[in-house]
Amino acid sequence: MSVQWFPGHMHATQKALRERLKTTDVVIELLDARLPGSSANPLLAQLIGDRPTLKVLNKEDLADPARTAQWLAYYNAQPRTRAIALHAHTPGPARTLVAECRRLAPNRGGMVKPLRVLIAGIPNVGKSTLINTLLGKRAAKAADEPGVTRQEQRVVLADDVYLYDTPGLLWPKIIVPESGDRLAASGAVGRNAFDEEAVALALLRALQADYPALLEARYRLGLAPAAIAALPDHELLAAIGRKRGALLPGGRIDPHKAGEAVLADFRAGAIGRITLETPQTFAAWLEAARAAEAQSQAQRQARRAPRRPTGPEAAQRHPDAGTNP
Repeated sequence: MSVQWFPGHMHATQKALRERLKTTDVVIELLDARLPGSSANPLLAQLIGDRPTLKVLNKEDLADPARTAQWLAYYNAQPRTRAIALHAHTPGPARTLVAECRRLAPNRGGMVKPLRVLIAGIPNVGKSTLINTLLGKRAAKAADEPGVTRQEQRVVLADDVYLYDTPGLLWPKIIVPESGDRLAASGAVGRNAFDEEAVALALLRALQADYPALLEARYRLGLAPAAIAALPDHELLAAIGRKRGALLPGGRIDPHKAGEAVLADFRAGAIGRITLETPQTFAAWLEAARAAEAQSQAQRQARRAPRRPTGPEAAQRHPDAGTNP
């Protein structure tokens, strides 16, 4: 599915972030634990370069614990990188961020060389909520929608630790189709950028493959997990819509309303603890997307290349062509 999601103010955000990174010691990248690969910003990775990075898998209370463990192991194996999982509303784990940042930059600290930390992530991933939890007060505006933070904020976490909060940063083009669906399902993308029914169908296909028992437990369709997994996605959405009362006049199913109900349940964790990708599946999607992108770029270049004349046309332009000197 094509998701259009790069508002004009993102260009200014990118410029401001590039300037802030010049004086940053550690970068905290906040990820959605339900889709860590898809919520990792490739543009941010380019801007960060080799700076020490703390990957924080937020909303871990909504994610599959086994898959969270896989992602933590994957990130912790990378150089100059640490990874932890937490729930932004829980004070205890959130306070470990300062200790992890000190660990990543042991030569920074004290009033002479304060530790300068940048926190970044996609919209609606929970940055403002996490900052408020760290401080124990409402220092940053938070809401369950993307694009709330619109300018940089500086927060003092300790006498010698400064945290810079930036607006959520998107990237111009999502080349991995699966990521577009998952980002939209998670609420990272504004509602005007996608179709709820299409995203709900993509989400249901993922849940049918990995979590059919959770679907039955939530919607009580009276079907075995294997039967749910085998249903065509549109039939499953219709069955859920019937259960949830998403009906049009005459008793017809309203697929748009049914899709909205499925997305709301997923975002609230009502279906269960779900992670929509593993490091291995995301790597496969990314490899396929890069290959498709390279092929598409080659085709565009071929169409723009000047056509060389052949046959009689070439002879007319070059009369001596084909004769011996």
